This record gives sequence, C-alpha cells and structure tokens, in this order.
Amino acid sequence: MKPVKKILHVLYNIYALLLFVVLMLMVFPFVAVASLFGKIKGGNFIYDVCRIWADIWYLLIGVFHKNIFISHPDKTKPYIFVANHISYLDIPSILKAIRHQRVRALGKFETSKIPVFGFIYGSSAVMVDRSNAYHRARSVRILKSVLQKGISIFIFPEGTFNESGNALKDFYDGAFRIAIETNTPIRPILFLDTHDRLNYKSIFSLTPGKNRAVFLDEVSTENLSMHDVQRLKQKVFNQMETVLKGYHASWIAS
Repeated sequence: MKPVKKILHVLYNIYALLLFVVLMLMVFPFVAVASLFGKIKGGNFIYDVCRIWADIWYLLIGVFHKNIFISHPDKTKPYIFVANHISYLDIPSILKAIRHQRVRALGKFETSKIPVFGFIYGSSAVMVDRSNAYHRARSVRILKSVLQKGISIFIFPEGTFNESGNALKDFYDGAFRIAIETNTPIRPILFLDTHDRLNYKSIFSLTPGKNRAVFLDEVSTENLSMHDVQRLKQKVFNQMETVLKGYHASWIAS
C-alpha cells in the first residue's frame, strides 16, 4: 500500500470509529428509556433504533448494503436465522439484513462488558456465557420463550469467527436443537462481503464498498425429532457452503 493511500486508510478508519462512538452515544438515551418497558416492547423499540443507527453509520462510511433473496422470508412467522460469522461487521449487518420482522440475536456475554455498546447490544439481544453451563441453559430457555412470542431469533452456528480458510467452520448443535424442539423453520443468511469490508484480524481494516446478504431457502423442521439434529445441521451447512463457494467468497482458501 502506497504511503498516501495508507495514511488515507488510517484516517478513514479513525473517522469511522469516532462516528461509530458518536452515533452510539446519541442512541444511548433512547435505549436506556426503552429498556424500562420490558424485553418485548422495549426490545422491539431498541431494535428499531439500532436499525436507524446502522443505516446512518453505513451511509456515512460508504458501506452499501444489499439484500439478495433466493427466496423471501414469510413476514408472518418467526424463524431461526443462521449466518456465517467472518467479521466484526456481521453484527451491524444483521440490522441491515433483517428489516421485515422482529428478531433477537444470541450474543456473547463478553460483549455486554463493552461500555455503551455493551448495554445497547445487551438490551436488544440474548446474551450467553458459553463457559457456564447454567447460563447456556438459561439462554436457550429465553430463546425458546422469544420464539413463542412470535419473534425470530438469530444465531451464528459457528460460534465465533471462521479462521479456518474453509467456507464455514463446524457448526454447534444449539440452533438446530432449538429449531426441532420448537418446530421453527431455519432461514440461512450469508454475509458475503463483511470479510472484505472489515477483516476479523483488526478493527482498523475497514474499507468502504458493497456489503451483500443472501437469504437462502427456508429449511423446514416439520416432523423432525432430536435424532435428526445432526442431519438437519449438515443439511443447512451444505446449503450455505454450496452458495458461498458459488459466490467465490474471498476467505475460502484456493
């Protein structure tokens, strides 16, 4: 990278980070008030506010989001949305992608410790401490209750960043167990460009450009039992992997 281009890239990242913080601080009072109205009503409002935040931030940093629908989700029913996890930008991309219905994401407990952002994220998501069995079980109960209220949930089945060089890393069972237990269909989403926009290796690698999300076909859980968890997980994995390879996702090693 040439010196001038490198300097401009550093300045752009500082600008984007400062803008991120300023917008978060502007959103914070609305989130604080909304959190007093409960996890459902307040949580829905917080999600709407955060979606506006994402719209403004993406616009001002030159990241242009586009949803691509292989098939459209049914707005009248809840889903378990699952997506690949390859970048810090995946989280705000949830807000840009899922605009047609209410949703709660499963987030890492550690994220809630981040000042301001952690409070906002924790107020609109279901947090889980994977190192604690009690907290894992509690988060599953909460996710099931969210689905019962007609609200979709969002889970990264890889659990953490995919650094394998493959299209996807191995999936955890959680999302697929919940799907079968609650008879909720799975709707996979692929984030194609977040790796190019913001590499997981550094929060100062942000670049402007396109940011696509691909909605894949719904995967039904009807008539499945807990004996089918692995088969369901593999089916979704294969579906996502095939499309990622078809789009020549940039992180797949040749």
